[in-house]
Amino acid sequence: MTSPSFAARRAALRARVTQHEFISAPGVYDLISARIADEMGFAALYMTGYGTVASHLGLPDAGLATYSDMVGRVSQISKMTRTPLIADADTGYGGLLNVAHTVQGYEAAGAAAIQIEDQEFPKKCGHTPGKRVIPVADMVRKVKVAVEARQDPNFLIIARTDARAGHGLDDALARARAYAEAGADVLFVEAPESEAEMAEIGRSLTTPLLANMADGGKTPVLTRARLQDLGYAIAIFPGAGFLAAGAALRTVYTTIRDTGSSAGLTVPLHDFAAFNKLMGFEAIWEFDRAHADE
Repeated sequence: MTSPSFAARRAALRARVTQHEFISAPGVYDLISARIADEMGFAALYMTGYGTVASHLGLPDAGLATYSDMVGRVSQISKMTRTPLIADADTGYGGLLNVAHTVQGYEAAGAAAIQIEDQEFPKKCGHTPGKRVIPVADMVRKVKVAVEARQDPNFLIIARTDARAGHGLDDALARARAYAEAGADVLFVEAPESEAEMAEIGRSLTTPLLANMADGGKTPVLTRARLQDLGYAIAIFPGAGFLAAGAALRTVYTTIRDTGSSAGLTVPLHDFAAFNKLMGFEAIWEFDRAHADE
């Protein structure tokens, strides 16, 4: 099956947002998670910064990954999947010129949307302590530059504010309004701490909203129906995949360590033949048959 062009993916994602079709996007963090999720009919995938940095570098999500680290992952995930990709770009990896370069690089790499936040550099995971935000005027300039830099008007600019933790919800809402006025297509008020705060965000903002359903984080994880009721357009689930994988790996590796074997595992294993198909081995075998010595 022919993979949709990057332009077609961007257009499809923007159309869903414009038409108020709720989007649940699972977090993908490597090519195995991305290829599994890509088969499952999601409207979008979310390339999680936390998970990508952890899987690629084995480091915390604390501003240690570079633009080059991340754009390479965007490119590889986009190339190997068909589903529109929302990609985390931290603070844009520097000043205004860096933001323009990042937007154009992510778009060229195949992303359908880019997420840029208003934290100081180096940033920190939105559900961990010690976050600091830049002045609102500086982030407004970043959003304007991001909008100007994109080549395809369907490429979505998602503006995230982390002001809730250090400055309170009112400041976060004021910042979100300013980012919308600067041209952001989607607003992401990070880490509200209650359902009531999420409801206030939904009442206060008219631009499409993104909810971060970070399992184990500060924000309550709500049902799809409730998120829609509160006014959200997109829900991302950045950690569910890698937390599940981590738990399964720990169980499997514990069994092998303690018993010396994988015999008797209680954790379900992916079917090996199906996994070979997922990774594209059938094409390799066909190639080998076509070029076998006669």
